[in-house]
Amino acid sequence: MTIDHKGPASRVGEDIHVDLAGRMTYGDYLQLDTLLAAQRPLSDKHDEHLFIIIHQVQELWLNLVAHELEAAMACIRRDELPPAFKSLARVGRIQEQLIRAWDVLSTMTPADYLEFRGELGQASGFQSFQYRLVEFRLGAKDARMLLPHRHKPDIHARLEKALREPSLYDEALILLKRRGYPVPQEVVSRDFSEPHRFSEAVRDIWLSIYRTTNEHFDLYELAEELVDLEDWFQQWRFRHLKTVERIIGLKRGTGGSAGVGYLKTALDRSFFPELWDVRTML
Repeated sequence: MTIDHKGPASRVGEDIHVDLAGRMTYGDYLQLDTLLAAQRPLSDKHDEHLFIIIHQVQELWLNLVAHELEAAMACIRRDELPPAFKSLARVGRIQEQLIRAWDVLSTMTPADYLEFRGELGQASGFQSFQYRLVEFRLGAKDARMLLPHRHKPDIHARLEKALREPSLYDEALILLKRRGYPVPQEVVSRDFSEPHRFSEAVRDIWLSIYRTTNEHFDLYELAEELVDLEDWFQQWRFRHLKTVERIIGLKRGTGGSAGVGYLKTALDRSFFPELWDVRTML
């Protein structure tokens, strides 16, 4: 909590205890009445409160990740890389928090979860539209992932827009093209609703940048920011997988999701494949 201390120490206590009637307070600004009223367990089981809060906190962080990714992409489109680096670095710090959230959830045992799991009905993290938005921004494009959101036209439209627009990596490759690098036209003029496919030509461009870092340091830094982002994201996926396996084993997830099986397949998918292949080629 941050308190803006102004004036002599003797005044601080007086300022804190002034009459706040009619003034905006800390709770007003953060809408804490709304925020703290959003935990509504469907059972009387102790750990359901934990379960709800962990997922709500993750949704708040995902909201900020989407916000920062959109800012970074806008900066890359304007060829303003330093502000993009700031947003991407912030995403990395947020991802650290997302990973640590699984550590807290792991304090819930399988027996604890089974006490209220039946109350979840068809609700599943698979239905998180903010997670899907982040994945689309990172390039994990799959039109089938729109289906769980057909009943909410505003959310469906937002996701469909992100599906069809260039991803963060697409924007980076379009930047390379603008800078005169020989990025194949089919890479930057494709159907962006499909995921990017590995390209040796793109790999070789990144390889030339890594071999001449002093001449192209901003592009080298961009590449490393992207690698950091994917590294953290994969760690988050892994901790998600192990937390789910620890609590429900290999059972299917709520809402009919494949549970651990689906999460394992996600670990094999890369957002920026050429940047990982460069490591072998250097």
